[in-house]
Amino acid sequence: MDRVLLLSLLLALGMPMVTGASADDGVDQAMIVAAEKGQLAEVARLLAAGADARARDGRKRTALLAATHGNHAEVARALIAAGADVNAKDEIQDSPYLYAGASGHLDILKLTLAHGADLRSVNRYGGTALIPACERGHVETVRALIEAGVDVNHVNRLGWTGLLEAIILSDGGPRHVEIVRLLLEAKADPNLADREGVSPSTHARQRGYREIERLLSGAGAR
Repeated sequence: MDRVLLLSLLLALGMPMVTGASADDGVDQAMIVAAEKGQLAEVARLLAAGADARARDGRKRTALLAATHGNHAEVARALIAAGADVNAKDEIQDSPYLYAGASGHLDILKLTLAHGADLRSVNRYGGTALIPACERGHVETVRALIEAGVDVNHVNRLGWTGLLEAIILSDGGPRHVEIVRLLLEAKADPNLADREGVSPSTHARQRGYREIERLLSGAGAR
C-alpha cells in the first residue's frame, strides 16, 4: 500500500492521518458515494476517518470502481494509495481495471496496470479488457493494453477476438483501422475465425472495409 502518497494528499488538504481506525458501514458507504461523484477532498477525509478502501456497496462495487465509472482519476489514485483492489469485481463482473479498459479511461487504466491489474481477468462476456476497447475504438487504450501484454488472440464467449470485434462491431473508420493495425503488429491471428468459421477478412470484405481488408491481407489473411 502506498501510504506515502495518501499521507501527502491528506496533508495537502489539511487533514490528519488516522491510523488504526475502524470505520462503520455508514462511513464506507459515504466514501463510495463521494468517489462516484469525484469528490476528492471528501474521499480523503473519509479515508482519514478510517473508511475501508476495499468496502463494497449493495452492488458489490468498491469506491475505486465507483470512481472509475465517473472517470475520476485523482480519486482513483488516492484510493489505490489507500489499498483499493484494482481487480475487485462487482455483481456484474466489472472491475476497475476491466471497466477502465472497456470505457477508454486511459489515466485510470494506467494506474490499474501499475498496481497489479490481472491481465487475464475477464468480464461477464468472457472477454479481456482489450476486446471491448477494440470494439469501441479506444485506440490509446488498445495500445496500452497491448504494451502491457494482454493476449491479443483471447476469444470471448461470443467466439470473438478483439480483431473480430474491431471489424464486426465497428464502422470501419480511422480509429478501428488503427486498432486493426496495432493488433496485427502485436501478432493477432488474421485467420482466427468466429464460431461460424467466418474469417476477419471475410467480415471486412462483406462490410466494405477496404483498408482493414488490405491490412489483413498484408498480415497473411486468407
